[in-house]
Amino acid sequence: PVSGLERGAVELSERALRETALLPWKAAITENGALGVMAGYPEIEDVPAHGSEKWMTGVLRQELGFKGIVTSEGDGFATLIYEGIVPTQKEAGAMALRAGVDLDITFEPAYMKLLIDSVEDGSVPVALVDRAVRRVLEQKFHLGLFEKAYADLRRAQQVVHSTEHQELALAAAREGIVLLKNEGHLLPLNKDLKSIAIIGPNADNAINLFGDYFSQVVLQPVGTIFSAVKAKVSSATRVVYAQGCAINDQNRSGFARAVQAAKSAEVALVVVGEQARREGAPDQPPPTDGEGYDVADLNLTGVQEDLVRTVAATGIPTILLLVNGRPLSIPWEAEHLPAIVEAWEPGERGGEAIADVLFGDYNPSGRLAISVPRSVGQLPVYYDYKPSKSYWIEGGWTHTLGYVDMPGTALYPFGYGLSYTTFEYSNLRLDPAEMGKGAHTTISVEVRNTGKRVGVETVQLYVHERFTPVSTPVKQLRGFTRVSLEPGARKTVSFTLTPEDLELLDRDMHWIVAPGMFDIMLGKSSADIRNKTTLDVK
Repeated sequence: PVSGLERGAVELSERALRETALLPWKAAITENGALGVMAGYPEIEDVPAHGSEKWMTGVLRQELGFKGIVTSEGDGFATLIYEGIVPTQKEAGAMALRAGVDLDITFEPAYMKLLIDSVEDGSVPVALVDRAVRRVLEQKFHLGLFEKAYADLRRAQQVVHSTEHQELALAAAREGIVLLKNEGHLLPLNKDLKSIAIIGPNADNAINLFGDYFSQVVLQPVGTIFSAVKAKVSSATRVVYAQGCAINDQNRSGFARAVQAAKSAEVALVVVGEQARREGAPDQPPPTDGEGYDVADLNLTGVQEDLVRTVAATGIPTILLLVNGRPLSIPWEAEHLPAIVEAWEPGERGGEAIADVLFGDYNPSGRLAISVPRSVGQLPVYYDYKPSKSYWIEGGWTHTLGYVDMPGTALYPFGYGLSYTTFEYSNLRLDPAEMGKGAHTTISVEVRNTGKRVGVETVQLYVHERFTPVSTPVKQLRGFTRVSLEPGARKTVSFTLTPEDLELLDRDMHWIVAPGMFDIMLGKSSADIRNKTTLDVK
């Protein structure tokens, strides 16, 4: 959205929407049968989504074949009023119904009170109401709500927070952790180390392990990072804690205690980041993360960066651990600290998962699903940029990807993530090396664990067509797979490349496969391509 603000307009061309933003929706609907869609707050092509018949009906239903229900956003009808499209809730409801919004999820009068008036005065055909009602009833039938309208409480007690689900929460937290830096193999730590200092506002805070819309009501104990580390190390290890500072204020009174803790330890773990909004909590600290809590920069809030620098200045090996819901800009930390771990907001078993990674009981395998910027001045920063971002012509092609004051590349690129072991790629093959119209090809590569630990490698497939009728990205992800390997073991992994993977949106806004030479790239990340070959598409 414009200015990065909640409810801001989405100023994208139809081409950009179709080439990028619409693709996940297409996959969810056409390939996986999604039956629920929510109209968003932003305007699209200068029309709020709640009133856009083109997108809510023309694209969603007629093009993508969506068969489910479209709900409003909370207070979504009001977007039609404050954007100056219509003057009243009555007219907003009429416009939204025509556009294809079937259900109001809040209590705006547009549907709850005024729709009857619109039908009675003839401004809304009853057939439009019937259409929306029919879609909602069909969904209820599909869900079996007419046969069994209420939840099975006994079943709920068996399923909710079951042992299986707790283990799933632990696995998800482990797999989501991304090792960003590990200079000198500082990690994993030895469980028998003599002492460790755990410092920072998120070190002993269980609530901040959860993300936005987390309910304050917790029916079971949730451990913190501090408690998990304490449980992981030997009984002889001295574990010292200091909060240091809060998430978002200017109070440095805890710095002295943090320095004292660091100086008394072999290693310092500094846990900083964000705190998300807690749903329904009356007396919560000011959130820095979550719906409606937007920031003007991506630096650590408050005095957290000062805390990190102060601890690092002690000379004690310092590990930075991030607990956050959005990518944070940490160029100083990336340059000066030996180890950085991105934990995101890992949930109820997050403390344990983090301790498992820090002490080597789980080899980190997470990969970045976004690009981490050096500064907000780079935004938007992404791997699949067009060639015009990185080149200009003056007597030849000249690489100019950068600013006067910093490189133009991401601090950490899409797909990036380290491991405690190493992997080698070899023997890249295409079968066949040429693709005819409507055909497929299989791409295979051999991956070998060249380190001393069991590890998981995420092999990533990128493609790029060299010459096309319209400008296309320098590379696009077309597949990835995780492969677990024992030390010294090797395995061949394969991808099937289909015509749909090679499509582009031509000048007439039609999806086509343009014949030509494609670069086929296999790598560890979007910026670390290990093997490359070409595919000839006829």
